[in-house]
Amino acid sequence: MSDVAPELVLDPPIRDLGDGFQVRRALPSAKRRIVGPFVFLDQMGPVAFQAGQALDVRPHPHIGLATVTYLFDGEIMHRDSLGTALAIQPGAVNWMTAGRGIVHSERTPPERRRAGEKLFGIQAWVALPKQHEETDPAFAHVPAKDLPLIEETGVRMRLIAGSLFGASAPFPVFSPMFYLDASLNAGQRLGIPDDYAERAVYIAEGCIAVSGTEYEAGKLLIFPAGGTIALAAVAPSRLMLLGGDTMDGPRHIWWNFVSSSKERIEQAKADWRAQRFPPVPGESEFIPLPEDPPPKVRYP
Repeated sequence: MSDVAPELVLDPPIRDLGDGFQVRRALPSAKRRIVGPFVFLDQMGPVAFQAGQALDVRPHPHIGLATVTYLFDGEIMHRDSLGTALAIQPGAVNWMTAGRGIVHSERTPPERRRAGEKLFGIQAWVALPKQHEETDPAFAHVPAKDLPLIEETGVRMRLIAGSLFGASAPFPVFSPMFYLDASLNAGQRLGIPDDYAERAVYIAEGCIAVSGTEYEAGKLLIFPAGGTIALAAVAPSRLMLLGGDTMDGPRHIWWNFVSSSKERIEQAKADWRAQRFPPVPGESEFIPLPEDPPPKVRYP
C-alpha cells in the first residue's frame, strides 16, 4: 500500500442541542467545504435519552441535495411531503432526494420516547449535479439486509451508497461516489483504493494510524488524489469512508438549502417564508425560516 498521508485533518467542534444531545459537524468547515459530493456530515450523539426525552426535528425544507441518514443505535421516524412515514433502524439507509423541493420531519417514535432511547448515527448531505438539482423529489429506504457487505479477516464493511471494492449499493445515485460503514478489529488494516479523486475517512469510534500518525474518534481525515490509503486500527474502530468525483462547480449552502445558484436559494427562502412548499401529511408544526444575519453594528 502507498504511504498516503492526509492532506487535511479536521477536528469538528461539538455542539450541545439540549437534553445532552450533541452533534459534531465535520462538513462544511472553514477549511474544507466539500469532499466529492458530500457537503454536510454530522455525527448525532451518542446520547441516552431519559424517558420522556426525544429527538423532535419539526418539518423543514430542502432543495438541491440528497440526505443520507444512517444509524449505529436507536430509531428515527421519518415523515415527508411525499407521504412517506417510515422508521429508520441501525444499518439501514434513508436516501431522500430533495431536488426541486421536499419537506420532512425526524422524530423519536412514541413507544421509544416513553421508555427512553439511545441514539447514535451520521447524517450526510450529498449535493446533486447541476443537471439534477431540480429533479423530482424522491425517497428510498433500503433495509440493512439488502446492503452489500464486504468482509475480510477482522474487517466488516457495509456499503451505504455508491460503489467501491467491486460492490454497488442497490439504488441509483446522481454522481460517482462511495459511502461505507467500516468496522475494524484492533490491529487490522484496510486499504482504500484510488478509484475517486476525493476521499475522506471519518472516525466515529476508536483510533486509527495512517502513515505513522494516530488519529482518535471525531476526526475527519481528507486525503489527496492518487495512491492507496493504508489504515491500521490501533483500537476497535468504526469508520465512515466517503468521497467521489470532484463536483461540477462550487455549492452555496444556506440553512437547509444547497444550490449552485445563489438566486435559487433566495427563491427557496421566499417559498418557505410564504409556505409554498408542500406540507408533511399529519404534521402541523414547522421550523420557521431563520432570520438573515443582522447588519454589523459599529461602535465608536
